[in-house]
Amino acid sequence: MSNPKILVTRTLPAPAEKILNDSLDVDYARDPLGIARDEMLRRVADKDGLVCQLNETINEELLAAAPRLKVVATVSVGFNNIDVAACTRRKILATNTPGVLDDTTADFAIALMLAVARRVVEGDKFLRAGEWTGWNVSHYLGSDVWGKTLGILGFGRIGKEVARRASGFKMRVIYHNRQRADAASEREVNATFVNMDTLLRESDFLSIHAPLTPETKHIISKDALAKMKPTSYLINTARGPVVDEAALNDALENKVIAGAGLDVYEREPEVTPGLIPRHNVVLAPHLGSASVETREKMAVLAATNVAEFFAGRRPRTPLNPEVLAP
Repeated sequence: MSNPKILVTRTLPAPAEKILNDSLDVDYARDPLGIARDEMLRRVADKDGLVCQLNETINEELLAAAPRLKVVATVSVGFNNIDVAACTRRKILATNTPGVLDDTTADFAIALMLAVARRVVEGDKFLRAGEWTGWNVSHYLGSDVWGKTLGILGFGRIGKEVARRASGFKMRVIYHNRQRADAASEREVNATFVNMDTLLRESDFLSIHAPLTPETKHIISKDALAKMKPTSYLINTARGPVVDEAALNDALENKVIAGAGLDVYEREPEVTPGLIPRHNVVLAPHLGSASVETREKMAVLAATNVAEFFAGRRPRTPLNPEVLAP
């Protein structure tokens, strides 16, 4: 009996490819710019499994084009690229890669916070342009991070790790979440639960770690931004559509808030044009989990999910485990 056929839409780190190659018949799309949609639809047609990326849409169109498909694994913790309900209707397992990127993404949220508050990118450009003539007491004055209030919207694994790191900066940590965490978790990272209005009004830095759901889309709206301090900063390493990007651009234009550090965008890879020239915005191309070690762990987890599925074992991180029921 032949091995199950798998389409992998990008080159993966070698350990992940080995997991797949050991027991599966793998078709790799190795274009560094990604697989074109029409080619993806053509190549997935005879496949039993698919390993995809966050920017590749797995919807009814693709599922209809792949009648043999049994499992879809995205190399990301986010899964808004997958129509999980459609997969479930077709008895197709969907998986993601949570847990392995928490610390790395939390590090990057802190990096954005420091970069925008201390004007690191502006200073770098100034020096590289040859304009620096020496130390000046009034050059590129930013805002302190230590001792400030960090607000966390979304108190899951990554949000908690950001809170943990904040203690090193002597920050007061407040958070809002759909459900309050247990007292032990709050004590562990010295975080205090508050309502949404309090989070907006009291945060010097508001760091977003909420998943994208119908309830969280544009939760950072014009009205929400208006409640923030004019000296506050917005940090987003979660999902772009959680923030109304046009409203954020207007808030920055009108000095409603002091700045922003963004790693994700509402219509990736497009960025609201008004944000590009702003000196008080640090923009990163979705780098939250982008360390060699973490991206390898993500790819290995995705590959392991697929290999375990076809070996008759329960994959580690299913999104719709009900399809595994006998």
